[in-house]
Amino acid sequence: MSQATTPGGTTPAGSTPESEGNAELQILSPDFLSVAQITALLTEDVDGVQEKLGTFLNFKNLQTCLKDAILLDYYVSGFLWARGMEFSIIQYSKFMTLLNMLLHNLKTLHMSLEDSIKWLGEVMAEIGPSHSQKYEECNVFDIKQANAIIDYLKISLFQHYKLYEFMFFSAREEIVIGTEQVIEVVRPAGSPFLDPLEEGISFDIYSTFIEPPPTLDTEMKRLDQEQRPEESQPETDTSDMDPLVGFTIEDVKSVLGQVTEGILMGVQTEINEKLQIQEEAFNARIEKLKKA
Repeated sequence: MSQATTPGGTTPAGSTPESEGNAELQILSPDFLSVAQITALLTEDVDGVQEKLGTFLNFKNLQTCLKDAILLDYYVSGFLWARGMEFSIIQYSKFMTLLNMLLHNLKTLHMSLEDSIKWLGEVMAEIGPSHSQKYEECNVFDIKQANAIIDYLKISLFQHYKLYEFMFFSAREEIVIGTEQVIEVVRPAGSPFLDPLEEGISFDIYSTFIEPPPTLDTEMKRLDQEQRPEESQPETDTSDMDPLVGFTIEDVKSVLGQVTEGILMGVQTEINEKLQIQEEAFNARIEKLKKA
C-alpha cells in the first residue's frame, strides 16, 4: 500500500496507516471560513456575498485599497464558482481554504508557479478520490469535482500568477486623487468689489450676488421719485439754447476746413502708401518677366 505524503511532499518518519489517515483528515486545516459563515453566504445574492465576505475577511479599505479589492474579488469569484458546482458544506470549506492556502504560499513562502502547481497536485491527491477503500471516508471530492477545481485554478490564479506576484511584492506609487484650490471669499457689503471685467462674470450675476444692496437713503429717494415724477423734472431742461450762438459763418467754415483737411491728409497718405506697395509689386513681376 502506498504511503500518504504531506503537502510539502515528504512522508513523516515512523508513520503508520492510522496516522496517515489522521493526516488526511487534517489537510487544509484550520478552515478558512466557518460552517456558520458558509451557511450565511449561501443565502445571499452576488452583492450580498461580496458584502458579507468583505466583513468576514475584515477588508475595510475596499474603496481606496486596490489590493483589498483584488483579494475580495478572488474569494468572491471562487465562492460563486463553488456554488455553481453545488458543493456540500465541507466541500465549500475545503475549497475556500485551498484558495487561501495558495495565496498564502505565494505571499509568505514566495512559491513559484511550478511549485504551486506541484503543491496543488499533492493536496488534491490527499483530499481527492482514492483507490483505497479503507480511506474513502477521508475523500472530500470525487474525480469530476477534483478535475473541475484544477481547471478553475488554471484560468483564475495560475493564468494570472505574475499579476498576483506583482501585487504582493512590487511597491506601488501613491497616486494623488485630489488637488488644492484657492477660492476667494466674497467680501462683506461694507467693502464692495470693483466692477467686473467684460471677460469676467456677467453683469446679471454681478448685480445679483456681488453688488452691495442699496442703502436705506437711496431706497427712500427712489420711492420718492416714483411717487412724484412730475416734480423730478429740472427747470433747466425746458430751455432750448442754440449751441452755435456766438459763432459766425466764417468761424464755422474755418473749423470745418481744418477738420476736413486733416481727414483728407490722412486718407491721401494711406492711398499713396498702398499705391507705392502695388508699384513695387508690379516692378518685381516685370523684372521676373525680363529675366525669363
